[in-house]
Amino acid sequence: MTDKKSSLAALTLAAVGIVYGDIGTSPLYTLKTIFDPEHGLPLTEANLLGIISLIFWGLTIIVSLKYVTLVLRADNHGEGGIMALMALALNSVSKRSGWHFPLLVIGVLGATMFYGDSVVTPAISVLGAIEGLEVAAPALEQYVVPLAVVVLVSLYAVQRHGTAGIGRFFGPVMMVWFLALAVMGVINIAREPHILLALNPLHALAFMYHNGFVAFVALGAVVLAFTGAEALYADMGHFGKKPIRAAWFMVCFPALALNYFGQGGLLMAQPEAVSNPFFQQLGSWSVYPLVILSTMAAVIASQATISGTFSMTKQAIALGLLPRMRVLHTSEHQIGQIYIPAVNWLQLIVVLIAVVGFGSSDKLAGAYGIAVTATMLATTVLTFFVTRYRWHLPLAVCIGATGFFLVIDVLLFSASTLKLFHGGWMPLLLGTALFTIMLTWRTGRELVFRNLQKHAIPLEEFLSSLFVAPPVRVPGTAIFLRGESDGVPHAMLHNLSHNKVLHERVVFLTVHIVEEPYVPMAEQVRITDLGHQCFQVNVSYGFKDEPDIPAILGLCSLHGLRFEMMETSFFIARQTVISAPNQGMAPWREHLFVAMSRNSRAAADYYQIPPNRVIELGTQVEI
Repeated sequence: MTDKKSSLAALTLAAVGIVYGDIGTSPLYTLKTIFDPEHGLPLTEANLLGIISLIFWGLTIIVSLKYVTLVLRADNHGEGGIMALMALALNSVSKRSGWHFPLLVIGVLGATMFYGDSVVTPAISVLGAIEGLEVAAPALEQYVVPLAVVVLVSLYAVQRHGTAGIGRFFGPVMMVWFLALAVMGVINIAREPHILLALNPLHALAFMYHNGFVAFVALGAVVLAFTGAEALYADMGHFGKKPIRAAWFMVCFPALALNYFGQGGLLMAQPEAVSNPFFQQLGSWSVYPLVILSTMAAVIASQATISGTFSMTKQAIALGLLPRMRVLHTSEHQIGQIYIPAVNWLQLIVVLIAVVGFGSSDKLAGAYGIAVTATMLATTVLTFFVTRYRWHLPLAVCIGATGFFLVIDVLLFSASTLKLFHGGWMPLLLGTALFTIMLTWRTGRELVFRNLQKHAIPLEEFLSSLFVAPPVRVPGTAIFLRGESDGVPHAMLHNLSHNKVLHERVVFLTVHIVEEPYVPMAEQVRITDLGHQCFQVNVSYGFKDEPDIPAILGLCSLHGLRFEMMETSFFIARQTVISAPNQGMAPWREHLFVAMSRNSRAAADYYQIPPNRVIELGTQVEI
């Protein structure tokens, strides 16, 4: 029992560090942005009580009720995140259902917006932290952007070494951060206890009613207090529900609520502090220590979104939404700790463009809102399908559970779209580009699949005719990688055509990716004896499993099929895709698909097949 308690405590501490870094750094810039003179919201007592009430009840409804209570229940075999939720929703309706493609589109849109969020988070968090220097000495303003660039380049440069070494410090550092938030909040609430009237939700409703359109505009900035809610769902597979819930209700929620109330109390007493209320909570002596602590917290928040991007990319590759990329493991003990070089450097370039182009956390706030609210909206829609068609709850319950959150999400998303020309275009542009890439890759793969199927020779009939007058059999084992319905692999036809021989044992290996995160090891391999020492091996992987063909061959020995690697050759058909006119996709999409196909990681490399055992044979496919 003690071990369970201590492991829960350790996981809760880790969750405080990794899961809540993003939402934990929101107090750096939220109130400063809401009362930015550009938004036209005057700093009055009624407006202040309304805003703090909106933030408090938003944290309660959106984070506590929607994500921590409802969405965390929608786990895909223990895994969370928009991709896992999309797979769960797709599994709950049949492939022939009219809902299948729209759900795929909603899931992909949500995922691309998460990518937008993961670009803005490092930029806005680090800028927001370093902007504290302006409070200490206005002359230092010119150094904010260069310092932010140095911090971010350093952060992305160390990604290839993994976070296992520094990860153990995340929890304690963020614990100090949340403690500091709470203490500052309590001090300022004690100075101005009148702010506690904001606990009454009527102040939020009155604010919305009396301010009309200005209140609607302010909602787009209030959203900043809820950024990072999606991360707690995405990280469910790493920590489990209990530690994530414990970390929220015991540490993060109380600390955030106290700090927002504290900043509200400060603004009531000193309206001039509105230029940067966070760094003025304790007076001038605390600014430099707070800059150091908040920069560390911002780096940790950024790290969580970078790791989340790697994880989501790996899932997207497995689900057939992105071409194969080089995935490196940075930890021998934790399979989830990965590094994808292409994603890392591309993300850094976009983050630096955001930092240099926007130049301040205020200007980036508009970009943040759209990305966050779009992902929230997609999550709510997918959750409805899971509750209705997976859990088979009554329609009234499903509409009641998700409809309430849908209204809030639509309201917040609509408010965020007002910032379209003030930074909101950035995540939309990035999301549209990624959405186009993902759907083009998926459609292109389907066209290749259909072309191969059209020209496929049925395997069983081919083997029957082949062994009427069998070719010469040579020692060793030949393994042919073949698609789910490829018929006879092209590599085998080429080998027979050119070499006129067949190995004494022939194995056809087909990899199936299921819409679940993991497949138990005992269920990963199914073997069918086709006669004449020919075998069909079907391998099943989940979208978070690590493809490893040599390990699969080891599992085959449990089914009586043993392999000696030095006597085994892998024959792989390297497909060269050619864009054919007047068929398939639009010409520009076909050229995009061809370019991605040519630059995707080789199947042998992706499946960890020893390169000295691989024979690649080319084949051309028109789409």
